[in-house]
Amino acid sequence: MPALTIPTPSPRRIGRRLLHSSLLDALAFPHGTDRYLELVRPLMVKHDVRAEVIAVRRQTPKSVTLTLRPNEIWRGLRAGQFISVSVEIDGVRESRPYSPAGSQHAPDGTLELTVSTHPEGKVSRHLREHARPGMIVGLSQAQGEFVLGDSLPERVLLISGGSGITPVMAMLRTLCDAGYDGEVAFLNYARSPELALYGRELGRLARRHGNVSVAHGFTRGRRRGLGGRFCREHLRAVAAEPAGAATFVCGPPTLIDSVRAVWAEDGLPEPVLETFTPPAMRFDRDSAEGAVSFAASGCEAANSGLPLLDQAEDAGLAPDHGCRMGICNTCSCRKLEGTVKNVITGELSGAREEQIRICVSVPVGDVALDL
Repeated sequence: MPALTIPTPSPRRIGRRLLHSSLLDALAFPHGTDRYLELVRPLMVKHDVRAEVIAVRRQTPKSVTLTLRPNEIWRGLRAGQFISVSVEIDGVRESRPYSPAGSQHAPDGTLELTVSTHPEGKVSRHLREHARPGMIVGLSQAQGEFVLGDSLPERVLLISGGSGITPVMAMLRTLCDAGYDGEVAFLNYARSPELALYGRELGRLARRHGNVSVAHGFTRGRRRGLGGRFCREHLRAVAAEPAGAATFVCGPPTLIDSVRAVWAEDGLPEPVLETFTPPAMRFDRDSAEGAVSFAASGCEAANSGLPLLDQAEDAGLAPDHGCRMGICNTCSCRKLEGTVKNVITGELSGAREEQIRICVSVPVGDVALDL
């Protein structure tokens, strides 16, 4: 009988098994192993997605592009999805949603984030000013339905504006890496050539791939490219007609509305859309009634009529949050009792024991949260 050979686990694998054991968690009570691991090797935490910044570049005066290497907890993403990025600023953990711009087929498993700064953007300005190789950031798993379909027609049309280029750029890179041989038309808008993201790479991809065509629109001060905002004439500069093409659009509401108008005029199904701009929200503070109780914290406050996230913060709590516009689900919280209204859709929900996004939910009368 041949000898039975039992493979010996590598020291690294043994270490991983030990770190992921419930016994070690028990020994590290009450903080758990992650609290201690992050002091020594932050990427080795076993419960949270973390990533190391391995490269930083600045494409424009108002942006920063980061290359991230996630830890083993990361499950990957589909082109077009977004993630929440967490950083500590002045002792407070802040999270914001960003869409990676890299191909989902990136061979080294890295992520590329291009963050556009805004005057009131606390996280975007922090990353622009302080991100350095070796910096550790927190990540969520990928989320979102703005993704390429499993099967595509022979034509794909990509339209983006401003920072909305990042998920659409991920789609273009993914199509090129996957060897998609159908027609790909890319129409991108920026305020000026100086603020246009990925301009040079778009040109290289168009030259390298004969099926890719690119056009640039500039809404202010045109020296080249297309002038003004989206219109049918701009569309014709990069694609003959939208009929029959799988169309993906990401950008500000003005771009979304203009594309919708052309599609409606032609009687076409609405394209796949996503916007990064917070929706308009109206709050009826004068008619607010009842009280909001935060059961886990043991405090209660009169209903001010604002979204529950704002009311929690006004009560001195610090719930997790990200986009503040009902997209990322970071602020999702269990409602124990009461009725809430979605300030975007106007929908009322009075079910007990349900998860709600407190950034876009206002209480209608008494509401209790597990917060």
